[in-house]
Amino acid sequence: MASVSAFTTTAVSSDGLTDESDIVKPRTVSFCRESNEVIISLNNQPPDATVRRDNTFLGELELRLAATYVLDAVSGRSVQFYTTDKAIRFYTLYHHPILKWMLSFFVVLNLALVLFERPAVPNLELPYWATMVIEVSCIGFFLFRFIHGWSFTLNFWRDEKNIIVLVTIILICIDMLSFLVQAVFGVAVNAVRWSRAFRPLFIVNFAEGRQIRRAFRNIRRTLPNIINVLVLFFITIAIFAVMATKIFEDRNLYYRDGTAYFNRYFEVYFDLFVLVTTSNSPDVIMPAYDHSKWFALFFVIYVIVCLFVFMSIILAVIFNNYKKNLQNEVTVSMATKKLKLGLAFEILKVKKEEKFVVTQKRWSALMRLVAPKRSQTQIALLWQVLDTDGDHMIGKEDFFHVVDLLTVQVTEFHDRQTLMDKYCPALYDSAVSKILKDAVMHRYFRYGFDLLIVLNTLLISFGFDTLEILFLTLFTLEILLKLYSFGWHLFASRFWNMFDVLVIGGAIVGMIIDACFEHLASLSTLLDVLLVLRVLRLTKTLMNYERFHVILSTMVSIIPSIITYGGVIFVFYYMYAVIGMELFSGLIRFHGYDDVADPSKLFCGNAKLEGSEFYRLRYCSNNFNDFPSALVVLFELAVVNQWHIISEGHVLVTTKAARLFFVSFHIVCVIIILNIFTAFVLEAFIIEYSFSRSHYETAIEKKIFEMGLGFKQLPSTKEDKQELVDNMEENEQETPGKALKELLTGGYRGGSEESIPDLSGELGVKFHVSKSGRHNMELILQRMFSSVQDSENLSAVIYKEKAEESDDAAVVEVSEGLAAQVLDQMDLRKCGITVHMYCLKVRYNCTCVLSESAV
Repeated sequence: MASVSAFTTTAVSSDGLTDESDIVKPRTVSFCRESNEVIISLNNQPPDATVRRDNTFLGELELRLAATYVLDAVSGRSVQFYTTDKAIRFYTLYHHPILKWMLSFFVVLNLALVLFERPAVPNLELPYWATMVIEVSCIGFFLFRFIHGWSFTLNFWRDEKNIIVLVTIILICIDMLSFLVQAVFGVAVNAVRWSRAFRPLFIVNFAEGRQIRRAFRNIRRTLPNIINVLVLFFITIAIFAVMATKIFEDRNLYYRDGTAYFNRYFEVYFDLFVLVTTSNSPDVIMPAYDHSKWFALFFVIYVIVCLFVFMSIILAVIFNNYKKNLQNEVTVSMATKKLKLGLAFEILKVKKEEKFVVTQKRWSALMRLVAPKRSQTQIALLWQVLDTDGDHMIGKEDFFHVVDLLTVQVTEFHDRQTLMDKYCPALYDSAVSKILKDAVMHRYFRYGFDLLIVLNTLLISFGFDTLEILFLTLFTLEILLKLYSFGWHLFASRFWNMFDVLVIGGAIVGMIIDACFEHLASLSTLLDVLLVLRVLRLTKTLMNYERFHVILSTMVSIIPSIITYGGVIFVFYYMYAVIGMELFSGLIRFHGYDDVADPSKLFCGNAKLEGSEFYRLRYCSNNFNDFPSALVVLFELAVVNQWHIISEGHVLVTTKAARLFFVSFHIVCVIIILNIFTAFVLEAFIIEYSFSRSHYETAIEKKIFEMGLGFKQLPSTKEDKQELVDNMEENEQETPGKALKELLTGGYRGGSEESIPDLSGELGVKFHVSKSGRHNMELILQRMFSSVQDSENLSAVIYKEKAEESDDAAVVEVSEGLAAQVLDQMDLRKCGITVHMYCLKVRYNCTCVLSESAV
């Protein structure tokens, strides 16, 4: 009798009512020692979809691959990865939240080193070896992340972002070694850490920075058209500079500080460039205007041409070209999503009623991997939305809407008793208590305290603080009444309620401490801060009124989108700040302006600034002596007003070549980046203002009420109580009952609202569509270019190319990788077994026979 052993990998199972275990088969390996034969069964489904049926087995590897494709589509990832079992596991691990958070931590830590390196923030400087150790740790993790991505990515070296990451790491290592050598020989004080300016490149070029990378890519593609206009713009300034020099150089005119007026060409050119920014207007015009009123015509024509016309044209060109490139990016992104979903559909589809569909069993198995934290009720809800005709199967077009559904945040809320209702039900349900709760839930309760907030703000504005204790008492009473009426869970789910607790509670604690320790000066500052925060409660009041709510909520909605462009601006600010610190650090210092006894500390610590406009306006704190100061200076340059004074101050302590630093910053960050930022904010605001709800949020909400699981269908839920749960967290669903089982198994289809059973009482669950779930960068961009509907052709082309690429090599790769993993687990190679592999040329199926021979 032959001895037979078997090895079985972990199967995909479900603890819900829709049992996927009868269609998902684990991989198995069986072998017979007497016949020297090992048989690996992948339990894959037939590669020919026409022979698949509802009960056809689905391989575990196939299901994981399909889930990975869907997750890629949801996350907007376009990485091409190997489809071996090992590669899929590495790919999944690469996108694990812990590793992502670790990457974010090391990126922030690496960027923050600039605070501790010379020139450091006062009292924060660390020894060079300490910052080196930290930076080596960061580079080590970046290198690990780089190699991890290499392990599963197809055409890894064809991706320019991977090349940039590697080159950046190499350059930083070279710079660190160079600095260490100089430190050994004692010249590290004057050494330049030039690679610090490259640190923001890690934000852009790792996979997690794809939105910022997309913005940079589009800026790069927009630059050729912008450069054409900028060249024409600078040529126009050059022509006007020639005319101005010829008109004014022999008239012996002077600025108010005694400097000759418009007598040198390059000085004239720079002054006219500054005039376009309006920073030196009308100062640069006045000497000529005082000489003759007719000279004003020259400057009027110049300002009209270069400021009003050219700057408008530059904005239009930037907006038009950037929007066009961004539209192409979004079109490709949408097509890539369809490609990923198409690949997943090809794996999951079966033949039923003469068409290819995905059945509910396969859908449930997929969702267990795609959305493991979603309850069975939510999965059933999503299926009901997709299964529009109620035939318990979805076609390819319906399957393409999976991403739209999964990006909408549907949260559950279980009915919970408040503490008073749980421990003192007689008191909580008494007539007096019900009157009190109804009063708190009434809109006039909110209106009354809104009025108090406005009154308190007015009194604070005019300096009347004698009634502060009264207002604190009333606001504390408001918090306690809301806690009593709604319970902690509902109360805490609202941002403004927690803001009130923080501000009012902090103010009360601060007043108590101030009364006990009046000599502590720091408490006065703390109380002032808390007083200012209380004024911000006025925003809460404005949000309660429709005419302001729409505008304010739209502003809040586009904040996540603005953050992406804020990241682009930060990258440039960081680079310019580091370069500015290397160029200007220590040349300008703040020592005060009055009663400075030490002559070396006069004129910002630099005698070259004596008599300068920079010193006269007391700009000594505008320097590049540390990173925070450098950021403030760059922000002042971006605001434009008086930027030429800041520039000239640094030119006086160095050379006129320093103007290139300030002019280039103005061109890059003000003319190009800020114009793109402005254009995007305008477009995003208009889109968000116009569309209050997406189509699939409406579909989900409709289905919620069809299933009897909506908030307003619950008799125990007040209308005002609903307002408190807009931002609540998702709670895990308990084991569903019979009614939910009917939903999951397709036994129930909703008809009219009257015939719909109220399942909330049996299931103890109700749903709410979170308004904050739709406000992400990808959805904003898709709305901006919603007119581009038909990306099917592009998707089909990409799909065809990928399929043709993977017909041969990828199939063998999948099979060999999976077989090798199983062999490693069984440790067969140590038994002297020679592997002979015969792989069928099919996409998802492979049978491998291993025979034993003497070694």
